[in-house]
Amino acid sequence: MLLHVPQVLNADQVAQMRGRLDSADWVDGRETVGAQGARVKRNQQLAEQSPLRAELGQLVLDALGRSALFHAAALPARILPPRFNRYSDGGSYGLHVDGAVMAAPSASGAGQLRSDLSATLFLSAPEDYDGGALVIEDTYGRHSARLPAGDLVLYPSSSLHRVEPVTRGVRVAAFFWIQSLVRDDAQRRLLLELDIAIQQLTRKLPDAEELAQLTGVYHNLLRGWAET
Repeated sequence: MLLHVPQVLNADQVAQMRGRLDSADWVDGRETVGAQGARVKRNQQLAEQSPLRAELGQLVLDALGRSALFHAAALPARILPPRFNRYSDGGSYGLHVDGAVMAAPSASGAGQLRSDLSATLFLSAPEDYDGGALVIEDTYGRHSARLPAGDLVLYPSSSLHRVEPVTRGVRVAAFFWIQSLVRDDAQRRLLLELDIAIQQLTRKLPDAEELAQLTGVYHNLLRGWAET
């Protein structure tokens, strides 16, 4: 499932975040990938231990907590703290697939997160740069995402994807991974479609008795599919 989640951040939040990022110290993005990824990755990132990364990452997590569509689609069990990248001067990231299991902080120390979903939160307006599209390939074909600043694209981490070269300007984004309560992408899609239908019916027919039945179906499917 490929999903556009609009306005995770508003214009003021994007501007404040960009103000901090535009004056930040960036490092070679190849420092955070293995040998295979390093061959096709040409970008910059905030350093892993950067206090700014932790600060801005928490702002992103807070914003995600206010996005009903993100939660309905991702059904997040855990979210890896967001990272930030920067593409300019022909920077790109060739075709690759994200790692299946990633190191993640936990209350008891180092832990692991299964990457079910990948997310990119755009922090540059599309008119401010050329190129830089996130191209995602799945069983339904090839999809290209180049979204307004503050918008997010969510897609299965199992998908092959790439970032096309940025030939003008600067493309800045936050990116992160989610371990979902529901591992299977088709099941998550079905739950989202059912959730949206229930919300639409609630607005049109708020007193319909069938709503309780449909809501029960949703929760019983989630109960059967969820991993905790």
